[in-house]
Amino acid sequence: MDKILIVDDNTAVLEALSLLLEIHGYAVATAKTPFEAQQIVNYQRIALVIQDMNFSTDTTSGEEGKALFYALRKLNPNLPIILITAWTELESAIELVKAGAADYLAKPWDDHKLLTSIANLVALGKAQTASETLSRQELERQDSRVQAKKTGLIYASQAMQRLVDMALQVAKSDISVLITGPNGSGKEKIAELIQANSHLANQPFIKVNAGALPAELIEAELFGAEAGAFTGATKARVGRFEAANGGTLFLDEMGNLPLSGQTKLLRVLQTGEFERLGSVNTHKTKVRVISATNANLLEDIQQGRFREDLYYRLNVIELHLPALSQRIDDILPLVGHFLPNRVLSREAELKLCHYSWPGNVRELENACKRVAVLKPEGILEADDFALQSLQRESPAAVVTSLEPNKAELETAMRDYQGVIAKVARHFGMTRQALYRRLQKFGIDY
Repeated sequence: MDKILIVDDNTAVLEALSLLLEIHGYAVATAKTPFEAQQIVNYQRIALVIQDMNFSTDTTSGEEGKALFYALRKLNPNLPIILITAWTELESAIELVKAGAADYLAKPWDDHKLLTSIANLVALGKAQTASETLSRQELERQDSRVQAKKTGLIYASQAMQRLVDMALQVAKSDISVLITGPNGSGKEKIAELIQANSHLANQPFIKVNAGALPAELIEAELFGAEAGAFTGATKARVGRFEAANGGTLFLDEMGNLPLSGQTKLLRVLQTGEFERLGSVNTHKTKVRVISATNANLLEDIQQGRFREDLYYRLNVIELHLPALSQRIDDILPLVGHFLPNRVLSREAELKLCHYSWPGNVRELENACKRVAVLKPEGILEADDFALQSLQRESPAAVVTSLEPNKAELETAMRDYQGVIAKVARHFGMTRQALYRRLQKFGIDY
């Protein structure tokens, strides 16, 4: 319920206006002095102010009202203020209207005119607030896209936007992050995004792919080894935790870490202490850990393959990266990134979007590299990508599967503030096709 503040030293005026506004569905706050009015505006959510021009006995200059007006505007520059004036204060009221007052009414006021003015101003205030919120959100989205692009993260889908927003928020803290998602979906890019936007951005960022190392070498890789600790160890070796001291360690494919390595990892996360293989000397390190996995660690815990206490140490915040097939809006922007300045036929666009991409972004990148070599010029067709399992539905069927529904259209129209060009680009549609879709669902544009 919108709350209106009435400021007047006359009790009868306060009671009359309060009754009028409450009857018409407004909440009311009252103040008899400028000080009380400023306190209310400072600590309560006020939609509109109705204020007198004088508050002291035998004062008619309107100077008190002017002072209050400017004080309220300083507290809230967008607050609508209606002035209630006597004819002797008309000149001052007009001066304040030029300075930004919403309206002025002479005493005795006209109830209908006052209510109409209030309704219009409250509605306008809500619209401005909504517009400012959308503008702020759009600026935040643009900023997050810029930050993501710096790390090579290309996307257009709302699912990825939400993930990037959360990653940027998580980046500000030192907590451990677990990034989950299928192979090739871009988990390392999310880790790079977090690191680049953290206060550790200028500190070491060390990456370890546990899935690419033999089990017997993983511990040496993480914690280091003394000469002679194992066959082939001819000299002392610094581990990744030691190298990352003061910075960030990215542990990819965590599900492949053997139980002995998990125990040591848990210890270093809890205490910051570890020993190199073949040594009894304890080393100290302070490292932020970002880990990633394509495995179902909860299932691994049930099967005794992964320590539950380590899981909860690593998974303070989980960021889940969906498969590329679940974020179709990202496919064409990625193709444009991997194949800059190349033109795809409409059929190629549709079929690439309809393909399941079991290898995710990595498969898409490889397909684009292959096309760039085999067909360096000309318009690219679907067959040029040589995807053996590419579905062969008719273009019409594919178009139907990709066309946005009413809810998606309404969300996009809000997100892009009704800018048709941006909404059309978001869905990969022509403006004419978008107009037809909007008309079909009765969405006002």
